[in-house]
Parts: sequence; C-alpha cells; structure tokens
Amino acid sequence: MRIISGSLKGRRFSPPKSFSARPTTDIARESLFNVLNNRIDFEELSVLDLFGGTGSISYEFASRGCEEITTVELNFKHFSFIKSMVKEFDLDQVINVIKADVFKFLKKCSFKYDLVFADPPFDLKEFETIPDRFFQNSLLKDEGVFILEHSDKMNFEDHPNFSEVKKYGKVHFSFFTDK
Repeated sequence: MRIISGSLKGRRFSPPKSFSARPTTDIARESLFNVLNNRIDFEELSVLDLFGGTGSISYEFASRGCEEITTVELNFKHFSFIKSMVKEFDLDQVINVIKADVFKFLKKCSFKYDLVFADPPFDLKEFETIPDRFFQNSLLKDEGVFILEHSDKMNFEDHPNFSEVKKYGKVHFSFFTDK
C-alpha cells in the first residue's frame, strides 16, 4: 500500500499477512481524496477516523496537512500497526491513536470534528445502524461531514442526514451532514 499524495506521497506501508482488516483500495482512496481536495482545506481540519484498520485514511489526511487526527481501532494488532507507522512516518504530533470500541468511544466523546470517516468491517452486525448511532452523539462541527465507506450492497440514501454517495466499483462512500 502507498500514500497517494501530499508530503508523504509515495511512502509505502505493508500490514502483516495475518492482518484481518480490509483496507480501502488505493484507487478508491485516491478517488475519495480527489473529491475532498475540491471541497475542503485540509490544514484546518480536525479529523476522526473510526475503525482505523491499517491507518491508511489517517496517513492520507496527515500527508495533506491535517494537524489534528484521532484514529480509533479496537483490534490490538491493527492498533499496534498504526502506532508503529505513525512513529515511522514521524506523525506522533499529528495522529492520536486510541485503542477502543468505536461505539463506546462515540458515546463518551465530547469533542466535535470537521470530518469523520468510518470504514467498518463490511460484515459488522451493527453496520446499518452506524449513521444513526453516530448522529445520536453530535460529534460534527457546523458544516462538518461524516463519510461512511460501505459495499455496493448497502444503500443509505433514505437516511435523514444523507447528502450524496460516491461509487468506485464495489466501494461506496456515503456522505452525511448534520442537518
């Protein structure tokens, strides 16, 4: 895997073969960040990355100049891998990695973010409840956005906070706002 753009462009990272996360593909990540490049100023964002997995989304935000990123990951191997890459990429002052259950973290979190990205396991039992559970906690700043990565088998267009979906093959990114 590689970092697509920014100060860390081209840097590679390889999760161990035993890694159970399904990372966002380079093509889908690049497409998502092309959309975001035209909409936001990365340097002024506070970002929350839920279900951190390999950490690839957090590295992309950091590489583009975000200085305030929180990554939440429950799996110890994934958490440890992200911590090691944060150290290797010298992002200790930028990315705060928290080992926690995302749903418990959401209930306890009192900070508000400009952008929240969630890439849960596609087979997560509670997957379809994620937007509702997220918006119960008011974690977005004014004009903030929540992005949920999901398979093409799911559709969130009827959700009251849904704003749009971007489709890249079987990977979809649904955008939500706090209306």
